Amino acid sequence: MKRILIIDDDMDMCHLLSRFLQRKGFETEMAHTGNKGIAKYKETKFDVVICDFRLGDKEGREVLKEIKEIDPKAVVIIITGYSDIKTAIDVIKGGAFDYITKPMIPDEVLNVIHKALHEPVADASNPRAARKNGIIADQAEGEFLKGRDPSTKDLYRQIELVAPTNYSVILYGESGTGKEVFARTIHQNSQRRNKPFVAMDCGTLSKELAGSELFGHVKGAFTGALADKEGHFEMAWGGTLFLDEVANLSYEIQAALLRVIQEKKFRRVGGTKEIDMDVRIIVASNENLQDCYRRGKFREDLFHRFNEFSVVLPPLRNRKEDIPLFSEFFLDKANAELNKESLVTGFEEEVMQIFRDYSWPGNLRELRNVIRRAALLTPDGLISTRVLPLELSERPLYPAAKGEAINDGEPIHQAGFNRGPDLKNAASQAEYETIMTVLKQVNFNKSKAAEILKIDRKTLYNKIKNHESNQ
Repeated sequence: MKRILIIDDDMDMCHLLSRFLQRKGFETEMAHTGNKGIAKYKETKFDVVICDFRLGDKEGREVLKEIKEIDPKAVVIIITGYSDIKTAIDVIKGGAFDYITKPMIPDEVLNVIHKALHEPVADASNPRAARKNGIIADQAEGEFLKGRDPSTKDLYRQIELVAPTNYSVILYGESGTGKEVFARTIHQNSQRRNKPFVAMDCGTLSKELAGSELFGHVKGAFTGALADKEGHFEMAWGGTLFLDEVANLSYEIQAALLRVIQEKKFRRVGGTKEIDMDVRIIVASNENLQDCYRRGKFREDLFHRFNEFSVVLPPLRNRKEDIPLFSEFFLDKANAELNKESLVTGFEEEVMQIFRDYSWPGNLRELRNVIRRAALLTPDGLISTRVLPLELSERPLYPAAKGEAINDGEPIHQAGFNRGPDLKNAASQAEYETIMTVLKQVNFNKSKAAEILKIDRKTLYNKIKNHESNQ
């Protein structure tokens, strides 16, 4: 049995990760300070060390250095926040095997561990068989699941063709079709795979903020610029920059972007120093950029710069054969996130038929959210129609209560008899209880709770406020 040492001063996160890895067949030990972790490693060797970059007594790079002095062949994986990616890359240059960003995705952690141990992942020819190790073999870096529907075969051939090149790529697709996942897959199959992949959502950025996010700024460049800041171009140096919803960038930012692509240089906002640009650009849009430039919304010259290769991602409703496979994939993720004692093992056949018949306007994102919610409401066993949202089926979600008559398949309620529980309220109550459980575990530290729940603090506050106002 492979042994893993987890070094993290967040005790709750440490225990959650430890239990998850134990369920996957690993033996784990924990240390809540860097010094204790180093001491444990001196006592006995571990196959893998997972270490948080920011510890109370020392940084992850110091722990890495001391463990490498004990054993130069030690396999160390660093946990880091998104804001520390550049630092984490420096640590990798110092000998770390890889890094994992917060919030951690359990399957991503597992996949990196398997890579570190040079172990093959499970065969995905059968979704059930593939789940025995909690990992899907066709998945790239814990995120990408290769479907088998005939309509997608050409799509994968295109990705395999363009990934090794340095071409700019436009990804077209409806919201929720997985454009960022496909962009990551292109990056991971390119010659830039060992450099950063940096994603930027252009959908909600103002002109001023977009310039700062893309190119960075110098101290004093504008009100609130209290220190120098790296932009996404610098963070992605040598790797891939993914611009989602690129059509929403202002015309001024589009012009600045065009100059950067042409000249291969850029300046931080308010700065004078020119910085070389070595980045592959992948953009995504749910609008046709050719139509956008014809309407005057997007620069034609920038469109032609991006349009070296384009890929259209099919909506989920056109990938019926992939729905069971993706459902199993998202159920694995939901089980890992919820960390239940009893796992949800699958879906009733009626549920899977509803999934096949539904149009999925929100595509893969909607399917994932439906399954996460259903898994939360299912204690164990199979997911049934009772826990599906109303939009998926017009069938009654609860059987007729005692004293109810059935007429044409619909319950008719008689006076004195209560209807089944309201699903929306049940889901809201379950969500609130989950939030309060996590808050208690972290002594009501809302920042830590938000991180564990994979939401931001504002969303956490709003969910608590909304629930309490409805009581």
